[in-house]
Amino acid sequence: MDRQESLKVNVDGVRGFGLRNVSSQASLSEMDDFDLSKLLDKPRLNIERKRSFDERSLSELSIALTRGLDNYESTYSPGQSVLDTPASSARNSFEPHPIVAEAWEALRWSLVHFRGQPVGTIAAYDHASEEVLNYDQVFVRDFVPSALAFLMNGEPDIVKNFLLKTLQLQGWEKKIDRFKLGEGAMPASFKVLHDPVRKTDSVVADFGESAIGRVAPVDSGFWWIILLRAYTKSTGDLSLAEKPECQKGIKLIMSLCLSEGFDTFPTLLCADGCSMIDRRMGIYGYPIEIQALFFMSLRCALALLKHDEDGNEFIERIVKRLHALSYHMRSYFWLDFQQLNDIYRYKTEEYSHTAVNKFNVIPNSIPEWVFDFMPMRGGYFIGNVSPARMDFRWFVLGNCVAILSCLATTDQASAIMDLIEERWEELVGEMPLKICYPAIESHEWRIVTGCDPKNTRWSYHNGGSWPVLLWLLTAACIKTGRIQIARRAIDLAENRLLKDGWPEYYDGKLGRYIGKQARKYQTWSIAGYLVAKMMLEDPSHLGMISLEVDKQMKPVMKRSSSWTC
Repeated sequence: MDRQESLKVNVDGVRGFGLRNVSSQASLSEMDDFDLSKLLDKPRLNIERKRSFDERSLSELSIALTRGLDNYESTYSPGQSVLDTPASSARNSFEPHPIVAEAWEALRWSLVHFRGQPVGTIAAYDHASEEVLNYDQVFVRDFVPSALAFLMNGEPDIVKNFLLKTLQLQGWEKKIDRFKLGEGAMPASFKVLHDPVRKTDSVVADFGESAIGRVAPVDSGFWWIILLRAYTKSTGDLSLAEKPECQKGIKLIMSLCLSEGFDTFPTLLCADGCSMIDRRMGIYGYPIEIQALFFMSLRCALALLKHDEDGNEFIERIVKRLHALSYHMRSYFWLDFQQLNDIYRYKTEEYSHTAVNKFNVIPNSIPEWVFDFMPMRGGYFIGNVSPARMDFRWFVLGNCVAILSCLATTDQASAIMDLIEERWEELVGEMPLKICYPAIESHEWRIVTGCDPKNTRWSYHNGGSWPVLLWLLTAACIKTGRIQIARRAIDLAENRLLKDGWPEYYDGKLGRYIGKQARKYQTWSIAGYLVAKMMLEDPSHLGMISLEVDKQMKPVMKRSSSWTC
């Protein structure tokens, strides 16, 4: 049986699943638009079940409509897409791109089953590759765009199964050599093993003990909480999040992150390779990706935790951390033209509470490229801030999550979009989207990466272009009313993704070449494209992954210089 015939059998079999249709929808806007100063005194939230979504999302939709969104009929999507999928509706005349159906078939081909139930999607099924490595496993971070695609298509059971299975794995004892990991750590991935003789299924999980570099995934727990909130928002099914085991899982993750130690900053101290960038790339310290996901998961946890005695204790700790974290990130990680000029003029060796250069950053350490890269109009959250060190690199995931979580202020979010438009060739090029910019090379590459042959300049995590990031860019564009940016990026991706076999990443300064070690039929490249398309078609899907501004967390800081030019 060839691949196409196998694919057809698999797809038809999956389409036969009797998935539950959730008709009761919950509005979580009350949970998102919370007032931190009053939260501790609030009684249990009374969530009205009705068809609605966040107030700000509605205002953003009105902006988006003026920018050319067509065929948008309502402000709520009942879990269906008008794309050519199993849950398609014929009520609209929307003509999907020819590769959409192919993308759905490829996504379904990647499904993993445990005892007859789908529990996730494998990372890739590139049959042309000689080495499987761990690409046949279900990764927590990789499954997120797949989960969102299924939720948007009205198939929540797959997501629910995944959430419960990974929650079960969280309870396992986790040891690397002779050291025991924290109880709340979530796995990086898991693999389902089928025994055809005994006709049994078993699961093997990886908490970092098998990963390259043996680093535990800090982001897995954050993505799990974010996805639980997305499931709840999409389906209106509050019962899953309210299960005692889910409440315990949230608290265990929060306990890991909120534990007291020697930290003088509210940010999380991390090792290199603890997130999507899972190899040595100089992100150790306080990487923007982790800080943005940390902030978003804290806010999602507030919406999901019960207001009982134990829950209120965690809520109090989360509220305090959110205030400190938002101030720290907006004040010290933000960079625009004016801030860059201020850092350039910093004095050093300042002592006392009146110091301006609080981290004692040496102006001569500012890399030359950033002066030309920074436009007069635009800004972004830099990669890392720690004593005497600022990593000025642009990291797209952290900046997009900052927009979606409202870690970025309204002005900062607009400035990030300005930067992407102003520096399109550098950050997007011919294939979206640069994971970071610029690439490190020559002597710096040897020191920072340890001469990593996979992370050579403009390849993989060192300035490579990753199609999966398309969904995050699209979500950020919809939230900021900059739909045209998302459309332009999606058009670029559609020209090549199917023809190239859905690569994991692209290489080159413009992202022109398929990555030298990129796997084909990479699941999150497929799912990321589908999610981006479905959000453009029905922007109300944004409510699953976007949070609203907290009125009590507005920072005392000047307006971005991006808006004063």
